Amino acid sequence: MTRRTRRTGMILTALLLAVSLLAGCGGSGGSGGTSNSGGSTSTQTSGGGSQQPAAPQSGEKVKVVFWHAMGGKNGEAVDYLVQKFNSSQDRIVVEAAYQGTYDEALQKLKAAGPEGPTLMQVYEIGSRFMIDSGLITPMQDFIDAENYSIADLEPNILGYYTFDGRLYSMPFNTSTPIVYYNKDAFREAGLDPEKPPKTMEEFHEYAKLLTKTVDGDTRYGAGIAWYGWFFEQFLAVQGAHYVDNDNGRAAKATRAVINSPEGQRILTWLKAMIDDGSAVNLGRKTSDTQAAFSAGRIAMTLDSTAVLSTILSGVGDKFEVGTAFLPRPQGIDGGVIIGGASVWITNVRPKEEQQAAWEFVKWLVEPEQQAEWSIRTGYFPVRKAAYDQQILKEWHAQRPQFTTAIEQLRASKLTTATQGAVIGTFPQARQIVEAAMEAVVLGQKTPEQALAEAEAEITKGIEQYNLTTR
Repeated sequence: MTRRTRRTGMILTALLLAVSLLAGCGGSGGSGGTSNSGGSTSTQTSGGGSQQPAAPQSGEKVKVVFWHAMGGKNGEAVDYLVQKFNSSQDRIVVEAAYQGTYDEALQKLKAAGPEGPTLMQVYEIGSRFMIDSGLITPMQDFIDAENYSIADLEPNILGYYTFDGRLYSMPFNTSTPIVYYNKDAFREAGLDPEKPPKTMEEFHEYAKLLTKTVDGDTRYGAGIAWYGWFFEQFLAVQGAHYVDNDNGRAAKATRAVINSPEGQRILTWLKAMIDDGSAVNLGRKTSDTQAAFSAGRIAMTLDSTAVLSTILSGVGDKFEVGTAFLPRPQGIDGGVIIGGASVWITNVRPKEEQQAAWEFVKWLVEPEQQAEWSIRTGYFPVRKAAYDQQILKEWHAQRPQFTTAIEQLRASKLTTATQGAVIGTFPQARQIVEAAMEAVVLGQKTPEQALAEAEAEITKGIEQYNLTTR
């Protein structure tokens, strides 16, 4: 065993101790446990572990093993792109292997260690772990080596995955949350269907007007899942941080700072809508709010842009679906944080494989592939030139709701708030916040009490993680 292999194993062991709760935690913006818009709980067979091959002989194709967490239709889209790439040249062969949800895939990477894949898809909140793991070659190394331009990639997307001025991974599937609303219900309530609520205050007022009971059946004005990703987004639209040290961007985060006026405002707003009956408590799962919205039981909801196709399909011709920016407090104009995942090149494979993975990554972010990926999955392109592709122009013309996501992203000023927080224990933190949201909605705690306890618990996890990664 080499010195680097022993060191990598020690780092992974320490990180596994620090994030031992990860396997039971939810996923991410647009993914994972409480929401499944990015990853999947598909029952596809896992690709399993992979043995580290010797460096390829001269004249042989270089094999790149690509572990991902895209199941269902998204997995089919991955397979399509991989097959297209393999057919486009004769030097590299990419083998895509589905590894389950984001959490499951990351657990397998941890277990594989030096025997892992060449290319790995990881959800955005796994970034701190990946950097600390000692398993990756930063994407910036390949960018610098050939002076590759990333100027055409969306700056707000690059912003999330850039740390200390270096891009560590390449954005792959990206989403943001938006408001979905029932335009027919708006018309019925005397609201202009082309003027959705812009502020949290308006959202509440609209929810009251949209709530209607007929023969004992109530259509509620709103239904919002108690999802930690949404809490993070509502902090960002207020320009507030989740952790200290500029959201962990200026230096490693040491504590959570969610028990703030901005954090309390979010839970107070949600609680008020539940209390006056203008919103219904459907729990933590966005799949439940999606179903309720599609059935016409709620007139407004929040969800990832990546589930737009699913929602449109579920609604069918029952009513017209509108989409809008995330509401923010009156007089405050912040922005949103991206969700989804990126791809990382590992340093445990031969240099030839790493370079081949880089060639595949560059190909993935070309405009043609990005346009096709967006159409097949609902994620929006990471490259601006993709919108010049005729197939994407036609797609958006037929489905104007898809333009909301990119308009909202581009309207979001890139700050340390909209870049998103960076901590190694984010999945656990997200569940802690969800429990706090539930406690407030159920009347068990005040917003200040719930957030104070959540802040302390998240801080303890950060401290333990930081001790293992000095």
